[in-house]
Amino acid sequence: MSASDQAARVTLDRPSVVGASFRLLRSELRLIVGRRRNQAGLLVLAAVPILVAVAIKFSAPRDGGGGASFLAQAASNGIFVALGALTIEIALFLPLAVAVLSGDAIAGEANLGTLRYLLTVPVHRTRLLVIKYASLVVGALIGVTVVAATGLVIGGLLFGLGPVTLLSGDQIPLVNGLARLGLAVLYLTAGLAALAAIGLLVSVLTEQPIAAMIAVTIVSTAMWILDSIPQLSWLHPWLLVHYWPAFADVFREPMFLEQIGRGLLVALAYVVVFGGLAWARFGQKDVTS
Repeated sequence: MSASDQAARVTLDRPSVVGASFRLLRSELRLIVGRRRNQAGLLVLAAVPILVAVAIKFSAPRDGGGGASFLAQAASNGIFVALGALTIEIALFLPLAVAVLSGDAIAGEANLGTLRYLLTVPVHRTRLLVIKYASLVVGALIGVTVVAATGLVIGGLLFGLGPVTLLSGDQIPLVNGLARLGLAVLYLTAGLAALAAIGLLVSVLTEQPIAAMIAVTIVSTAMWILDSIPQLSWLHPWLLVHYWPAFADVFREPMFLEQIGRGLLVALAYVVVFGGLAWARFGQKDVTS
């Protein structure tokens, strides 16, 4: 068979780019969900709202007083357990989960020696990087959803579900409250997707997944620390985590979208900058493992 015939056969037998990309993405998601470490991480994420709900249930009753704290209102409606759990976990546990997934994305493949084989399938480097990033975003969505869903279930069992009294004092039907909870989940996922872009860059720069995980965790923690220092108020709007607590604004009437909009713009900027740097570095990376 001539070289031209072989090339034509490869062209005919090669699956469509879209179909191949979806199959690779499904494979990545199966790896994310199937890893014992990630399953244990999801259990930890789910345990927090359960512990919070049980602690509130058996603690001395307190008057929330219409305050802005979700936990202060948890005993009146189980949906606030989910919101309170998101408030707690967005500071550490959810970023840590994204850090773990980011470490496995490229650095984990290089450490196991499978990255070179992925690129010889053949899979274009840009497509592989995009699929890896997409799997990180889906993984972040799974993590946030697990926290919210677990909080909603345990909160409903212990405190019941009903019309939701918003932070502004207005009351809306439960269905509308659940829709707003969904918006909060999507907003926090967008923020974590930006953190995943940082993690993807770090994962490209090293072949040690633990090093990538630690680096992303340090970056996230450092941002929270910097955001808590009043003297650095000029820096706060540029910090990714600064706008994460704004998800609470969807539980006001009318919804305050100014901070959420800024948060989405900052997240997009982080994705573009750090995703672009990861793409540029990965395109020139000498893959030997």
